[in-house]
Amino acid sequence: MSTATRREFGAGPLSRVAALVYTLLVVEVLLLVSAAPGLVALFALERHASNLPLVAVCAVPLGPALSAALYALHHQRLDLTELHPARLFWRGYRVNLVGSLLVWVPMLMWLAILAINLVNLPAIGLSRWWAVPLVLVAAGVALVGVNALVITSLFAFRLRDVLRLAGYFVLRTPVVPVGTGLLLVAATVLTLVASEAALAALGSVLALALVRGGEPMITAIRREFTA
Repeated sequence: MSTATRREFGAGPLSRVAALVYTLLVVEVLLLVSAAPGLVALFALERHASNLPLVAVCAVPLGPALSAALYALHHQRLDLTELHPARLFWRGYRVNLVGSLLVWVPMLMWLAILAINLVNLPAIGLSRWWAVPLVLVAAGVALVGVNALVITSLFAFRLRDVLRLAGYFVLRTPVVPVGTGLLLVAATVLTLVASEAALAALGSVLALALVRGGEPMITAIRREFTA
């Protein structure tokens, strides 16, 4: 009887809200801690185009941290009697460390190269209209890269299969890349208007939005590509 009462308490609407808030807070703290080496250096950098390569290097630790946040938020049940966000976060960090870096680092590299070219169009002898294709390519790289990070965080596929699925589901489930694109735009605007610190403070919320927005892709992969 007491067990049934405890489960009913832990599964109620208010309890679920409390569990979600607690989970987000714990994941946010752990995300900031695990990404701290890069974030501290990033906050110290001057906002100048010449620092774009350094920005990419500073963002490297954020990949595994974000992957662990995605893993924890996806697997955590919103039940006050079964809350283990810290345990799930570190399990996701350990399991996905290599896979997340194999996805995250190339994405950062390509985005840095595209950004450097974009801000130096006259210097490299390109007309301003080249900004349009460069932005489109950067958007494509970011969308496929984020898809790949979500997939490698939640599934155990080989890297080439992760990349294939990431590209495939950009077209297969357009609602997912549209949602991701809006999140990336919002994150960019927040960074430009406020600071990188404001974006970092909302890291767990952005991770949750990626998990919830990616549900159509996640469900389809689980149903069609896993045993």
